[in-house]
Amino acid sequence: MNKSGLGAALRVLRESSGLEAKAVARSAAMSRSKLSKIETGSVSPSITDVDCILSALGVSDEVKAEYMAAAREAATEVTAWRLVRRLGYSRKQRQVQALESRTALLRLFQPSLIPGLLQTPEYARAVFARKNLPETQLERTIGARLARQAVLYSEGKTFRFIITESVLRWRILPPLAMAGQLDRLISASRLPGVDIGIVALSTPQRDFPGHSFAIKDDRTVTVELVHAETVMTDPRDVSLYVSKFDRFSESAVSGDEMRTLVERIRDEFLREQETA
Repeated sequence: MNKSGLGAALRVLRESSGLEAKAVARSAAMSRSKLSKIETGSVSPSITDVDCILSALGVSDEVKAEYMAAAREAATEVTAWRLVRRLGYSRKQRQVQALESRTALLRLFQPSLIPGLLQTPEYARAVFARKNLPETQLERTIGARLARQAVLYSEGKTFRFIITESVLRWRILPPLAMAGQLDRLISASRLPGVDIGIVALSTPQRDFPGHSFAIKDDRTVTVELVHAETVMTDPRDVSLYVSKFDRFSESAVSGDEMRTLVERIRDEFLREQETA
């Protein structure tokens, strides 16, 4: 099976399953029209699209492996943020949620923002408000992002976050709200499957932050750039990001030491609020 015929093959697979296109599209967190375009070959499906469609169809592991191999023929795919905006950021959040629900080990490095899975409602609003969304879209997007956080309480999953200290000090909210966000980090760090590491500014470094990235199991790496989201599946590329994550992990503090560092920065915000 080649990638050009993948859409038609997915249509045959759906029809043989007896599921209606509307139901599959809903489960795959995409519009009915997008699924139709994929099935007719007018739109080339991304790796994420194929993964979500196959999961919605409930195919066997063997069938999924065959179809995903065809999708991975193009080892790197780029989705412009303007396209995400046109389709809807809330839909994007639901799609990410579907992928996270099927990920056993998520490793995320973030030198710019608090990771979405750890954001307070106020922080999430500040992030998406900068995209100048209409109020109804903004509310849906924030709600979809917060809904993703339920996965942190799932059994059998591991979440490893590495965050640079500068992120904790980046003032995208007033001091009191920033203190609340740091309290959220502290409480999340105590969840059984969650490990949060902070790379302190005072720690000698072996690497450069560059940009954020997320590694889902050892299968895919997602990188958010200014203009687009890039997804890589070539094992050689994935291993590079795993190595980079491990280097920062070695210089990060976690557990009680991490909580002490975050509490100190939180208290600085609280003192600033008191004297304002």
